[in-house]
Amino acid sequence: MPQSPIDQIIHGDALKILDELDSESIDLVLTDPPYFLDGFDDQWDTQRMAKNYKYYAVDSMVPGMKFDRKQGVRLYEWFLEVARKLYRVLKPGGFAFVFASPRLYHRTACAMDDAGFDIRDCFMWLYTQNQPKAMGLQHFVRKLDIPEKEKLAILERLNGWKTPQIKSCFEPIAVAQKPYEGTLLKNFLAHNVGLFNTTVQVGHNMFPSNVLLIEKMDKYLDRYFLIPKPTRKEKGATNIHFTVKPVLLCQHIIRLATIPNAVVLDPFAGTGTTCVAAKALGRHYLGIEIQKDYVDIALKRLQPNLSNEEKKNTNTQLPLSIKG
Repeated sequence: MPQSPIDQIIHGDALKILDELDSESIDLVLTDPPYFLDGFDDQWDTQRMAKNYKYYAVDSMVPGMKFDRKQGVRLYEWFLEVARKLYRVLKPGGFAFVFASPRLYHRTACAMDDAGFDIRDCFMWLYTQNQPKAMGLQHFVRKLDIPEKEKLAILERLNGWKTPQIKSCFEPIAVAQKPYEGTLLKNFLAHNVGLFNTTVQVGHNMFPSNVLLIEKMDKYLDRYFLIPKPTRKEKGATNIHFTVKPVLLCQHIIRLATIPNAVVLDPFAGTGTTCVAAKALGRHYLGIEIQKDYVDIALKRLQPNLSNEEKKNTNTQLPLSIKG
């Protein structure tokens, strides 16, 4: 049976390191790749972004938050190459859960589809707290070389009107599966992947759902879909990454698609949330991360002397409202 390195974070470029892994050696891919919104692509400067990011808000939005049709093209071309490599290392029937931005989700999904994956679903991670990115146009009006009376009339007309960028309150997760061998039953018996564990439940939901929350919204939604978002303590005091995913969200996905001792791969590991979640659940992990400062943070989070908050949120028992 082919074996890839396990239980480690590798510092390097995923496109190169994935070529070094054995074929069909990975049970699950769970990752949050770059979204190719300038400054959020595969070459982002962690120190620069950390300086701009304070108290969960970006002080000045980078140019990529503006609409640019070429962003999607660049993302597709890059992720198609990534997806082909993930396809090779996954076992037959293995799943890849890939976070994406709402605007460019189709590019991520199409890249995986074109690489040979079957797109099985789209999970929706809902939240209410996010920064609106729309921009008013009043300052452009004030610069117009027209009489002041006309400016005032235009400003009054534009009251409340901004660029078409609404407050984004969900993150899609592409659910792709490498084609299975024979039947789903034969594939699972041979490779231990390809099915979902439907005993994995959130709250009072009697069956796994493709909608998940990370903060309280409504008593009915909370009852069925709530998974807490990451706290500052959970992420660690030195964690400069500002898109850290909740450990419990990653645990839910890992439970859903793998059995104990499975190998979970995150080729864009960031500060290691997927790996922390996998380790806590008795799965093996393999992380790849190009930014050295993120690797250092991830290694600290994976040390046995976790904080009390991390122990509470990453134990192997059934945490909070998650069952299964």
